[in-house]
Amino acid sequence: MKSKSSYICSECGYRSLKWLGKCPGCGSWNTLIETLEEPVKASAAAKQSAAAKTSLNKPVKISSVKYDNETRFSTGMRELDRVLGGGVVNGELILVGGDPGIGKSTLLLQICENAGKTKKILYVSGEESAAQIKLRAERLGVHTDNLYLISETDVETILGAITDTKPDIVIIDSIQTMHIEAISSAAGSVPQVRETTNALMRTAKSMSISMFIVGHVTKDGSLAGPRVLEHMVDCVLYFEGDRQLSFRILRAVKNRFGSTNEIGVFEMKDKGLVEVDNPSKMLLEGRPEDISGSAIVCTMEGTRGILAEIQALVTPTGFGNPRRMSAGLDLNRILLLIAVLEKRARMNLANSDVYINVAGGLRIDETAADLGICIAIAAGQADIILPPDMLFIGEVGLGGELRAVSQLEKRLIEAANMGFKTAVAPKQSLKGIKIPGGIRVYGIRTIREAIALFRK
Repeated sequence: MKSKSSYICSECGYRSLKWLGKCPGCGSWNTLIETLEEPVKASAAAKQSAAAKTSLNKPVKISSVKYDNETRFSTGMRELDRVLGGGVVNGELILVGGDPGIGKSTLLLQICENAGKTKKILYVSGEESAAQIKLRAERLGVHTDNLYLISETDVETILGAITDTKPDIVIIDSIQTMHIEAISSAAGSVPQVRETTNALMRTAKSMSISMFIVGHVTKDGSLAGPRVLEHMVDCVLYFEGDRQLSFRILRAVKNRFGSTNEIGVFEMKDKGLVEVDNPSKMLLEGRPEDISGSAIVCTMEGTRGILAEIQALVTPTGFGNPRRMSAGLDLNRILLLIAVLEKRARMNLANSDVYINVAGGLRIDETAADLGICIAIAAGQADIILPPDMLFIGEVGLGGELRAVSQLEKRLIEAANMGFKTAVAPKQSLKGIKIPGGIRVYGIRTIREAIALFRK
């Protein structure tokens, strides 16, 4: 029987019978990939899903659904539990993405040591042999007897091993190496990744097995494979950070069973990833206190306040157009704030290059850091050294006004715990909050008032 050929978009999974330069589904260019398709025969994945077609598929009243406190279990790592929303849910499918060498496999192998005390774990590797995994486990200090290894890429064989072993946790490293024989396309292609994940998802739900799936990322930092991959799983975790630096940040971009606002902070050492209990201390450690253009801000990541240093370097430009560069902050937001400083604070930055950096590799997306960015730029241009124990909190509007920020009391408590004596915040945000002892707060209304504080 002759195989049929079709074209599938690698971004959204749109299917077309002919090649198109632009995908009609998502509008991406040059993403349609030719795929040979064959009639899919009955596989172990289909047989496995047949067992699930029992009472699980019958409609039931939500009031009759029961669960207990053992629905979640801890991974043994507080930072990871925080990101997951309190622990791993039984039957949850978790996708872990990040740059090569960032620490994905290291984190999952360390989970085996902690969770292996009470759970049976099956580690499936398509990239390493069992001996190589054992060598890495020895280096990381993983010695649990409840860890089972299998080096395999065929999904039907893996599903058979899951059925025989009956583990509580399954780790797939990585999804791009897995394949189903009934599908003729190569491993890592759109149909393979989609159908492989679908087979694993049915197994996880029917047998109540928690699964961690490692996913590769593309050049722009997004997960490789179809976008439906992120829709199929319950939780998507991203490892952020520079491989050349020791600190790693774990962030949830999707979580059906918890918040996506929390982050976990780790430090990569010789023995693996170590949790960082106090990220503010880590980010401010070794901070020079005698340079201009440095301002401290407090950003909220879920319920946790994190202090970070924003550095600004303002120099005369040697080109016709001044350069604006940013690391750890949105460049468009920086351009907007520079325009506000020029218009509302009467600053002349048209002939100056402006470089902004968040020390420590942290990325800040919160607008409450606007005031700290503006103050750092103003202090960098005037070559003024700000007090090392002063904190800046506030969102800056286009009119140069300071807008209210949320959770100001928690931010001030974090600053007081770190030894800060002074804070600058929007005046309207101070109403009805209890200011912690040992810290003085200046309530201001405009960016010009904030700049005038340190120019006196």
